Amino acid sequence: MSPLTAVARPRRERVARPAQRRGQPSAGFWGDLLVYGGSTVFAASTAVLSTLAAHRAWGMIALWGYAVAALVVAGQLLVTRRAPGPVRRASSSASRAALTILTWIATALVPLSIQVFERAGGQTNRAQSEVVVVEAAGQRIIEDGTPYLTRAAIAALPANEQVLGYTPYHPGMAVFGMPRALGGAVWWADARIWFALVTIAALLGIVRLLLGTLRPPFIRALQAATVLPTCALPLATGGDDLPVLALCLLAFALAARGRFTATGIIVGVAGTLKLLALPIAVVLLALAAVRGRRVVMRYACGAFGVPALVLLPTALVNADAAIENVLRFPLGAGLAATPARSPLVGKLLTVWVPGGTYLALGLVTLSALALAVWLIRWPPNDPAAAALICAIGLSCAIGFLPSSRFGYLLYPVAYLCFVPVLRPPSTRNGESFVRLSQNASPVDVFQCSK
Repeated sequence: MSPLTAVARPRRERVARPAQRRGQPSAGFWGDLLVYGGSTVFAASTAVLSTLAAHRAWGMIALWGYAVAALVVAGQLLVTRRAPGPVRRASSSASRAALTILTWIATALVPLSIQVFERAGGQTNRAQSEVVVVEAAGQRIIEDGTPYLTRAAIAALPANEQVLGYTPYHPGMAVFGMPRALGGAVWWADARIWFALVTIAALLGIVRLLLGTLRPPFIRALQAATVLPTCALPLATGGDDLPVLALCLLAFALAARGRFTATGIIVGVAGTLKLLALPIAVVLLALAAVRGRRVVMRYACGAFGVPALVLLPTALVNADAAIENVLRFPLGAGLAATPARSPLVGKLLTVWVPGGTYLALGLVTLSALALAVWLIRWPPNDPAAAALICAIGLSCAIGFLPSSRFGYLLYPVAYLCFVPVLRPPSTRNGESFVRLSQNASPVDVFQCSK
């Protein structure tokens, strides 16, 4: 069968009367109002209903930042309602970007700073358990050469402390805990400070690489990685997922600029922190393969070589301890129950269906096989397609794993929001055609329809 060619014709612009153009507020402002208004409700609910003291403290502060941002957006809608079209568009991008930055400071960095100082002053409930675990891992890697306790050592701990004995991260995460081990209980040694610094550095790199792209989608994508409660709350109270997310997004941005050597190094660094970076590295490998063998080799050296160099020493010290912490514990086979117990599909199957754990793991395996077939049959042609595949794949994994949590959804949400930003210029408008044939991937169809 001959390929079918779908030609996306340029849209004919309608010449609107000045009064009509002035009467149409920016759609971006309405989206911002939804983001900040919904976040205000979430922060207020967290301040009242959360069972974690650190979360309640965050909610009481972030509530005001989100509320002020929502009021500012409402004012922007009123002010720009009668502004001329060019003025409205120019002010829209600049003001929305500025408000995003200020809101992130108010809802993430300010609560983070307050909690860090309060914890240094003796309030031990001003940090999630992840912070304590990472800092303990930093102490152990300095003393023992590995961040992991053996199964026997964890069993020797009191029952209520065994969960804190597990370190379900890759060895690179322990680096964030080293300042505490070296400097003691001072504010600057808090692991969250270093999580935030790496996150900010990666975000600045993303802004530098992608600022010249389509601006409104970029601002929305930036909001998804900063001001949404899925990111602001963890950064202030826990923080270990944010540097991983930011580094993976930076890897996508570098790939969008064709810098695959740097892409491999950055995603490799993310892989030294958490297992969640591995699927991103695999999908980007498929993207690099489209560019040729040399690109694949340059990319793979960083993407898989850097994690291997970090994992190998700890594996040599005690491989079974690494497996116990990184694999058995997250999968629910450890001595203590993992705190990741959100009522997602995998957890519900485990609780309510006989043999549900094996069924959930089977669904994860099937999802992984489907993703592998997708990558082989329809490898991504651009970083936007790769980000979309990652969003879909991680959503399935997070939903089907027996032990998971809603907070992990910050990864697929951010990747999905970055799809329009990472899309090549030729597919952002209707001036070029996309060839749809029997070999066209679902991602190509998705991007052509956007």
